Amino acid sequence: MATREFKLPDVGEGLTEAEIVGWLVEEGDRVSEDQPVAEAETDKAVVEVPSPVDGTVKEIRAEAGEVVPVGEVIIVFETEGGEAAGEPETERPEPEAAEEGAAEEVPGGGTEEVTTPEGRVFAAPSARRLARELGVDIAEVEGSGPGGRVSDADVRAHAESAGEEAAGAAETPRSPEAAVESAESATRRVSDDGAETAGATASMAVESAERDRTLAAPATRRLAEERGVDLNAIPTDEERDGRPFVKPEQVVAYAEAQEEARAADADAASAASEAYEGAEDERVPYRGIRRTIGTQMARSKYTAPHVTHHDEVDVTELVAVRGELKEVAAERGVSLTFMPFVIEAVVAALREFPYLNSTLDEEAEEIVLRRDYNVGVAVATDAGLMVPVIRNADRKGMLQLSSELGELVERARERTISREEMQGGTFTITNFGAIGGEYATPIINYPETAILGLGAIKKKPRVVESDASAHRENGAAVSGEVVPRYVMTLSLSIDHRVIDGAQAAAFTNRVMEYLENPSLLLLE
Repeated sequence: MATREFKLPDVGEGLTEAEIVGWLVEEGDRVSEDQPVAEAETDKAVVEVPSPVDGTVKEIRAEAGEVVPVGEVIIVFETEGGEAAGEPETERPEPEAAEEGAAEEVPGGGTEEVTTPEGRVFAAPSARRLARELGVDIAEVEGSGPGGRVSDADVRAHAESAGEEAAGAAETPRSPEAAVESAESATRRVSDDGAETAGATASMAVESAERDRTLAAPATRRLAEERGVDLNAIPTDEERDGRPFVKPEQVVAYAEAQEEARAADADAASAASEAYEGAEDERVPYRGIRRTIGTQMARSKYTAPHVTHHDEVDVTELVAVRGELKEVAAERGVSLTFMPFVIEAVVAALREFPYLNSTLDEEAEEIVLRRDYNVGVAVATDAGLMVPVIRNADRKGMLQLSSELGELVERARERTISREEMQGGTFTITNFGAIGGEYATPIINYPETAILGLGAIKKKPRVVESDASAHRENGAAVSGEVVPRYVMTLSLSIDHRVIDGAQAAAFTNRVMEYLENPSLLLLE
């Protein structure tokens, strides 16, 4: 047997550390070369760490959630034979493709069932991560993929099924007999001195509602007044002249029971208050993607003097065109959104206003006008804001832009996107309108010099010119009528060191022109 220590590799450019999100193997598991054994979070995404050898996991040296420097040993493998670790072995373990329940081809065209070591669950990294977030035991999830592999959909279905079962159990009504038994059990609890407890107090309230007069001696009535109790609420089995009769000792017992109940309520309220006041704040580690976002935003905000230009555009024609093309795109397997139209409009405007597609080389004291049109689109994920980049957007058609954007967004949200796919942008678009906003002051994705924010598309009243509506006001000819139109708001932030306000306004006007008349994009 030979051992092989495996150090955390540099899984990203300039990376000095990474957080071990979770292990995909356990000590004693057999692994094959290139099989994912762990998930590590870099400053941009979660990546899989593959095994460098065929062998057995001997020791795991890093805990899930631990931040490990690059180059530190995180796992030790044991390989068979005297070969150097990492070299091919005489007998290779079963490949990962032969998962539990998977059918493997055999000579003659048949299949045979291949099983895996007991307790091993095959699941996509995103499915394991989702299971942790939803509090689902991945071992209990039934996989629908090849060989029983667990997918994200399987985890969600299991979580929803478990939630429905829990809700059904909570809503199952008790039988009348059970309800009566519960009520009788509550009212049978009596203290040592004969005073009835809270359950009996409820019974007293019912009994008092049926009594409109209770007999008692004058001294007993004075005692009841002094103790602040209602004679009609005190339970009694004695009667005088056919009416309930209360004795002094019953008043005392009832009053003491009431005082004990009030004291218990006060103690419970005090305990609850102390528990609330003593609750500790939750502390969430500021690292990984969140720390990277914070560092980048602070650098941009404190380096580039931001100015934001706001405007709004009538996109009624764009809504109509997109509606017509949506079904055609769907037939080709593409989900067509408004974003590809905006990207096309932005690229067309950037050609005319190149300073908005630039960077500032402070050391050389030069403004670099970029010749590539690499458009980044901000995407909100559970881990924070990510910006996938569509390279050479000026060379791609509407359907290609839409398809590529959809794939990038999906990988960003699943945390499987690579660093390279989020680098090299020249201009960024952020769609805060997707969650209901209209205006914002987006922060530039440094070292770019501009970012365009899109607000929600809403119906608003607008004056539309029309010959039929022409009339005269105060001696002047006036035309136009108020009609509902689809309107989208724009927020363009610029680096004022490079771009002037007039340039920003002119650029925005050109983008608006293309969005108001999407047919103009056919000429670009």
